[in-house]
Amino acid sequence: MKLKGQAGVLFFLVLCSATAQTLTSSAPAYEGFGYLLVLFLHQVLFVFWLGPDIGVYMWSTKVVNPALSASQRLAAGRIMQVIGILPLVCMSLMLTVGGILTDLRGIDHPWWQMAAIWLLGPVWLIFTLLIYATTGTQRGARLAQLDIWFRWLIIVSVPLSVVYSLSTGRLAGFPWVTAKLLLFAAVVYFGLQMRQRLLPFTTGLDRLAVQGSSPELDAVFKKSISRARVFMFASWAALALAAALGMAQPGTAGNGSGSPTTISNGPN
Repeated sequence: MKLKGQAGVLFFLVLCSATAQTLTSSAPAYEGFGYLLVLFLHQVLFVFWLGPDIGVYMWSTKVVNPALSASQRLAAGRIMQVIGILPLVCMSLMLTVGGILTDLRGIDHPWWQMAAIWLLGPVWLIFTLLIYATTGTQRGARLAQLDIWFRWLIIVSVPLSVVYSLSTGRLAGFPWVTAKLLLFAAVVYFGLQMRQRLLPFTTGLDRLAVQGSSPELDAVFKKSISRARVFMFASWAALALAAALGMAQPGTAGNGSGSPTTISNGPN
């Protein structure tokens, strides 16, 4: 927990430094070192979101494998829980990094919106790490319920923010940003659906530690994974599509007429 918290603080300090460097640079925002650094951080978040998420799924296949011993399956389940924090950390920071990136790219934000973008990442990151650190406690259960409400707030507020930005014309020349924001909200929704369907899987791990393997428990694991799988694959597809949109940036005003085209991965 301490190491993850320090990494989060370091990441945020690098982000602040990159933004400050861009603001003080005489070069255009999209050519400055600060912009490239924020872009790099954005890509890092995408990699460490999708990669470990796939790793979690691969380890889940070990848990549902009845040919393995109970201790082996239990170890695989614990590894899933450890790896699973990485996608959550990346998700918590993605909107902040993406919002700063779009601002540097030339999409103006009202001061209140930019303030919310800057605050969202650190607050969401701290919240995520607190939930991870208190897993299995009453406090952790209360925080987990708050996390569900918070994610629903994100799911609703991101599309509303897109509608507002479209109505003011700020996203008129950046349809790919609009699509990526909506994809981000979709991925958060998919995550909630997976979480709900994996509850029997999570409680099953505790039963496995106490009772050992049984045909009944094997059926619980398989059913839980089967119900969550469609949302898991949908989230991967959405992330991959967001990466493709960030690279191609279709419909960007000026593309093909001499304006620079940047590369951006993951949802903004």
